[in-house]
Amino acid sequence: MMTNLFSVFDPSTTIFSLSLNWLSTFIGLMIIPYYFWFMPSRINFIWNKIINILFNEFKILLGPLNKNNTFIFTSLFTLILFNNFLGLFPYIFTSTSHLTMTLSLALPLWISFMLFGWINHTQHMFAHLVPQGTPAVLMPFMVCIETISNTIRPGTLAVRLTANMIAGHLLLTLMGNTGNSLSMILLSLLIFGQIALLVLESAVAIIQSYVFAVLSTLYSSEVN
Repeated sequence: MMTNLFSVFDPSTTIFSLSLNWLSTFIGLMIIPYYFWFMPSRINFIWNKIINILFNEFKILLGPLNKNNTFIFTSLFTLILFNNFLGLFPYIFTSTSHLTMTLSLALPLWISFMLFGWINHTQHMFAHLVPQGTPAVLMPFMVCIETISNTIRPGTLAVRLTANMIAGHLLLTLMGNTGNSLSMILLSLLIFGQIALLVLESAVAIIQSYVFAVLSTLYSSEVN
């Protein structure tokens, strides 16, 4: 029995005191080799179409000189999307609902962007601290505000993804726990609501992975 509603997100699968829940993050690596020798299916064509669309969009955001960097962000989108969808299946650990996972993705990217920008484009990074047209009186305040907003970027990226994953799963858990005490009519309505919420969560899984990848791309484009 759950002592806490948030305990549904706790890693609980252990063998020899080793947490095996995080291995769900790497299940996708077992699927990748099949793409190289299986006959292409409709799913392959659809997925390649999606990746090409993302590649072209990220290429516009990054510019022609950094178009090769788009592979990093398309891979990031694929990883987050796969883990978001895995969490919708019963008894599968949702790694993207933990800040350990999301911060591990956001923080190294942000640190690498900052190091690259301040080392190679120092004047450009200083110019970003003061928006164009700012009055001289407000410049010190704008530098503080821009510095704070720039510093909290990895935190906002990580918390946004984690909070959206937790919110939907908690709602599904709360609705599912009330099924034992309902009549057949209310139970049928509950099942319909659960299916509708699951469809919504599928859309949220796609949107949040897209938002994470796009914002990372925008942060990268600012330092060039």
